[in-house]
Amino acid sequence: MLEEVLSGIVLAGTGTVTGIFVAVAVSVGPALSAMGRADYLRAHTLLGRGYHPLMPILVNVVTLSGFALAWLAEPPGRVLFPVASVLLIGVQAVSHLGNVPINRSLSGLAADGPWVDPRPLWRAWHRTRTALAALALAVDIVAVLAAR
Repeated sequence: MLEEVLSGIVLAGTGTVTGIFVAVAVSVGPALSAMGRADYLRAHTLLGRGYHPLMPILVNVVTLSGFALAWLAEPPGRVLFPVASVLLIGVQAVSHLGNVPINRSLSGLAADGPWVDPRPLWRAWHRTRTALAALALAVDIVAVLAAR
């Protein structure tokens, strides 16, 4: 029973993380890129309030659930669930080392004056974590289906 519950948490959680990242990549990101600096800074602040702390908590819960499944699952899940969890650790690393420092640097910026537009670098980091999340989801799906 515990294995089934954790499998549901892993699939729903990894799917949610991946879906949010894809939505940001295909809609939110392009919309922010089309904005002028003042509108971008305001929108970025407003959007950030909704993603933090939800996303780190969600990714951590899913990561830990995947590692727990390594102890409960039969092969190949015993190997695949921790692989997916390591990919999610990659998501967290990219977020904390790439996107979060950029986000923090925006909080003190004025709507005018000199600046280096952070959006291209932010998008590159975001694409990386989106790819890692999508790979984690694919691995988790294979692990759950293989257990059936």
